[in-house]
Amino acid sequence: MKVCESVEQPQPSARPDFPINLTQLHINGEWRDSANGKTFAAIDPTTEAEIAQLAEGTVHDVELAVQAAEAAFVGTWGQMSGHERGEILWRVGDLFRQYGEELAFLQAKEMGRLFKDSMTVDIPHLANMFHYYAGWASKIEGAVKQTTKGLHTYTLREPLGVVAAITPFNFPLILSISKFAPALAAGNTIIHKPASATPLSALKTAQIMQEAGVPPGVFNVVMGPGGTVGNALSTHPGIEKVAITGSTTSGIRVIKDSADTLKHLTMELGGKSANIIFADADLDAATQTAYDGMFYNKGEICYAGSRMLVERAVYDEVVDRVRQRALDTKPGDPLDPASDMGPIANKSEYDKVLSYMQVGQQDKARLVAGGKAADIGTGKGYFVEPTVFADVNSDMTIAREETFGPILSIIPFDGFDQAIQIANGNQYGLASGVHTRDIKKAHKAAAALKAGTVWVNTYGHFDPSAPFGGYKMSGYGREQGWEALEFYLQTKTVWVDLS
Repeated sequence: MKVCESVEQPQPSARPDFPINLTQLHINGEWRDSANGKTFAAIDPTTEAEIAQLAEGTVHDVELAVQAAEAAFVGTWGQMSGHERGEILWRVGDLFRQYGEELAFLQAKEMGRLFKDSMTVDIPHLANMFHYYAGWASKIEGAVKQTTKGLHTYTLREPLGVVAAITPFNFPLILSISKFAPALAAGNTIIHKPASATPLSALKTAQIMQEAGVPPGVFNVVMGPGGTVGNALSTHPGIEKVAITGSTTSGIRVIKDSADTLKHLTMELGGKSANIIFADADLDAATQTAYDGMFYNKGEICYAGSRMLVERAVYDEVVDRVRQRALDTKPGDPLDPASDMGPIANKSEYDKVLSYMQVGQQDKARLVAGGKAADIGTGKGYFVEPTVFADVNSDMTIAREETFGPILSIIPFDGFDQAIQIANGNQYGLASGVHTRDIKKAHKAAAALKAGTVWVNTYGHFDPSAPFGGYKMSGYGREQGWEALEFYLQTKTVWVDLS
């Protein structure tokens, strides 16, 4: 993942270490235990050791959070001017830079994200996201309509109310802030349910919001299982919208749960993105870019280019180049700057990734690199080898399903039309990549691909101003850009008789 015009953060001179002291729910500006006192363990995927015991929310805790968010929407945040909200959001962005090292450390501890990647990519992007939407907060406007003589007709753009944000483990901060920033800028209040594997960075975010001056009840965090907390949020009549990033299966469940209350929804769901390398591409650049587009963040990326489509004339050469890059990639401790790839985020995901490696071999794909767990010398941790399968066809499981780990399927093709057919012949449509020196071919492919994002001769660029979201089973709605604001606002039309 790259972020346009990010500002590189200074690296610490020593191995980072911060205390883990935020473990409670955050409701109405207060830190509290769950209603029944139950807790669950946060596990470090590098060492498999327990980090902390976290409060596990209940349906009653969700009810308290909804009451707090509704009161804050009516009493404070929803009544502020856009300028006032914008000033607070700008401070939030500044504080994300100030606490950058701690946030990067927490992500490394809770899900194995490389510390150096959090510092150079995540932290600048998070700050930029809040600063971008801080500017939009004062620019949400209606319009006067030319209707009938004697009638003054205009529109108002109003916030929805209470928003539930349900977020995954793979980019705990980025995928949360892409919801928080536009929702808050529009005047909504939030209840956040982070993934159970990654609560630490979510709780630090709540503390940052509080320090920036976000009023009590505007931002609440309730950890807990999807079947309890997630379901309570999706069905609660006091919640106007649910924004989720997760698997397509999780998204469908939320859609069904929310149907009875007709909630607004943003669905950023699964992907099985095609990354097409034509024979006329710059193979040095294309191979490096496509490799990074798959194995960045250990392949735990919804937009990962997990289907590499390679034109047959250069197929063998590309396979060999990708194989060598995989062999050169060093899994290791995410806090060690020498590591190229951290551990899989948790045990269940680790087991799933290993099972897909076995399925690929059972389906007779040609294993050219990886294929098993990796030992970094400690005998601990959920580490796997970057894995490359060649001679894959679209009927194979590893080409159809989202493996959500460092598993690349390389598929040969003959000609432009077959490349587009293979790329579009999948239920997902989140993102795609095209590598070619032919500008006409690039634009033709971008128009033909059924995906919400198309990267040409690059992959994984993001910016707060550029919308992101999927086609088909990858979901609907958009995050980032002014387009995201549309999904946190509703329009009211006012008619005034002037006669």
